[in-house]
Amino acid sequence: MLKGILAISGQPGLFKVLSEGKNGVIVESLLTGKKQTAFASAKMSTLEDIAIYTTSEDFPLKQVFRKIFDSENGGPAIQTSSKPEDLKKYFEKILPDFDKERVYVSDIKKVLSWYNLLQEKELLNFEEPTAAEGNTPSPEEE
Repeated sequence: MLKGILAISGQPGLFKVLSEGKNGVIVESLLTGKKQTAFASAKMSTLEDIAIYTTSEDFPLKQVFRKIFDSENGGPAIQTSSKPEDLKKYFEKILPDFDKERVYVSDIKKVLSWYNLLQEKELLNFEEPTAAEGNTPSPEEE
């Protein structure tokens, strides 16, 4: 689900990877639809690689999104313009053991804004790929 979706430091929103070049990657903004080059020197993170600190172990972002999705019956999350204490309460409802010392309100806002953007663009898919997907057909199947 999050494969090919990037967060680029200093850039608002999320980006879909279109292709890779010598000096970076060609991306499309999910906010504006504009295509641009993200140079290799930019700090980029794939959403697959991001996790939230908890009191026990890091919790993958995909699973956080799944908990929000389930909590909201597939709808949008709380607005990021909500009061900081409301955002913390909401996030605690979603992920009760998140590390309150290391997860800041700005982090919560970022996670919720990413979730809402992906939800709005209908890019949230929690189905696991089947074993047949991505495999080449066997001679019997051709």
